[in-house]
Amino acid sequence: MAAYGARLTAASRLAPLVASLGRPRVRPREEGVADAGCCHMKKIGFLSFGHWNPSPQSQARTASDVLLQSIDLAVAAEEVGADGAYFRVHHFARQLASPFPLLAAAGARTSRIELGTGVIDMRYENPLYMAEDAGAADLIAGGRLQLGISRGSPEQVVEGYKYFGYDPGEGNDHASMAREHTRVFLDVIDGRRFAEPNPRPMFPNPPGLLGIEPQSPGLRERIWWGAGTRQTAVWTAEQGMNLMSSTLLTEDTGVSFHQLQAEQIHMFQDAWRDAGHEREPRVSVSRSIFPIVNATDRAYFGAESRSEDQVGIIDGGTARFGKTYAGEPDQLVKDLAEDEAIAAADTLLLTIPNQLGVDYNAHLLDSVLRYVAPELGWR
Repeated sequence: MAAYGARLTAASRLAPLVASLGRPRVRPREEGVADAGCCHMKKIGFLSFGHWNPSPQSQARTASDVLLQSIDLAVAAEEVGADGAYFRVHHFARQLASPFPLLAAAGARTSRIELGTGVIDMRYENPLYMAEDAGAADLIAGGRLQLGISRGSPEQVVEGYKYFGYDPGEGNDHASMAREHTRVFLDVIDGRRFAEPNPRPMFPNPPGLLGIEPQSPGLRERIWWGAGTRQTAVWTAEQGMNLMSSTLLTEDTGVSFHQLQAEQIHMFQDAWRDAGHEREPRVSVSRSIFPIVNATDRAYFGAESRSEDQVGIIDGGTARFGKTYAGEPDQLVKDLAEDEAIAAADTLLLTIPNQLGVDYNAHLLDSVLRYVAPELGWR
């Protein structure tokens, strides 16, 4: 912690950069530009893949770099007015892999923003041990965790979950194993008591069966499932989890990515109503959005202004990838106003190039919040 005390705050580091940029010209909103249902408040956070690379061009060259910078970026995001700090989880890779120490540390350094994952691969998880970690991290953060979980993404190694001791067994499916781990996890964080107490325990027990401790009130309602298809979104609603949808879907119907994702969201919302859940669900989408407000932005992302959806193959099936949004703020406002999935979601996660460092990524977040979000009615 002494190292942190020696650092300037994220706001003081960012201030000279922001001041040097000036305010880019944003044209008055044209009639009809933001009339596509996009004009309602949204929570806006970042999603970091947590890469590190020993290359001299990387600002995150070691695991230590990316972990400490992730905490600093959560602080910076809070200071510039963002609503969330979310982290990807990948195993067997030079990326973030163990989220709960990071979430707990970020929770201790922040006071307002949500802290989450997008997503934890449940094939690799012991659901009871995960429930203990999640409960503890959520209590440290004061109930601000928003945990995205899922079957996971394509792996770095073949059947990597087996190295962690999890094998779906003959005739079973790894996706079903992930859902079973999820069922147990949801059950125990919801307070189920299931373990037979020792009749002569070291410490006195409360009466009856015992459950996982610590319990963190409300955590069950802050679990999200990363759904890659429309049908998985329906299943997510039936389980009473929030919907987390990323920049790719593992299906393709020929329509634009944002339209297919909007259909997924509407199916989730219909299934939620049909299931009769009492609370309102939340929906997040991820986007790569890069406002170009200075020469550095243009050097990094100018070419991305011509980005389009892509269709490819993942795990042997067709997948559709969403495009990158890059351009001057007034153009981004026009383009984003037409994104039907963003309009349907209450939370927007901005994927960030974490290897460009804390200051630059804080600048990107500030640019979206300052020049784009207000013009679209998100702020």
